[in-house]
Amino acid sequence: MTFLCVTQMNAQNDIEANFSIIESLLQQSQTQGASLIVFPENFVCFAAGRQRETAEQFEVIQQRLEQLAHRYQIWIIAGTLPCPFRPDGSAITDGRVRTVSLCISPEKTEARYDKIHLFDVQVDDAVGGYQESKYFEPGTEPVVARTPFGDIGLMVCYDLRFPELALALRAKGAHILTAPSAFTHTTGQMHWQLLLQARAMDSQCQLLGAAQQGWHGEKRQTWGHSAATDSLGQLMDMIETEGTGLITVPFDMEKQDKIRRSMPLIQHHQLIRF
Repeated sequence: MTFLCVTQMNAQNDIEANFSIIESLLQQSQTQGASLIVFPENFVCFAAGRQRETAEQFEVIQQRLEQLAHRYQIWIIAGTLPCPFRPDGSAITDGRVRTVSLCISPEKTEARYDKIHLFDVQVDDAVGGYQESKYFEPGTEPVVARTPFGDIGLMVCYDLRFPELALALRAKGAHILTAPSAFTHTTGQMHWQLLLQARAMDSQCQLLGAAQQGWHGEKRQTWGHSAATDSLGQLMDMIETEGTGLITVPFDMEKQDKIRRSMPLIQHHQLIRF
């Protein structure tokens, strides 16, 4: 049996303060005997308008996270980090950055996913309008990371609203989907749990949704409720408290295989063209 940890944070713009919380969560995961820990979106720095500044530290932050993974002998889904270059190393020259989720083993970074779907929407909250495409360049490729305990399909936040991505990750071999997120309080209240369960049900993957929770500055409020669902789309556990937290859930590959054999959704899937 493998154990997986899902975290919740209230990250602010102080990178060192956030790293102190990150390490405390890693220490907790060690006591749980976990093989994997998932952090939320913007977990190292949650500072609107400072993405490019944080992105300039991408490689230094990545090295620190690799050192932590080695120290605690755990796989880390490093939430999201802003990055000033593409996977091929080419620089983004228009002032934007990419939202990157890293899968880090105790030895090294094993996979990088660049967020595909960007949050350009109007929301009835204090911020009102979000336009991620103004600050971020979208990624283009679904990514699955291979691990000893199961293959991980990497998603980020707004990606949860697009079932095609979850299905593409399943088709590429995913057993587990991770979704570092910072859902607004308004949209999270309506759809967060529903989306986690729906994408798990669609893909027959266990889904780990690590969320930001609380206020970040004076205007931005995130919903939280970090959670895990099983391969049937049933809720396994959820954090109901405010601020920092952690849950640990089991992952059973044999149970998942039985679910997939009993209802072979992927084999039954028919492509419908619009």
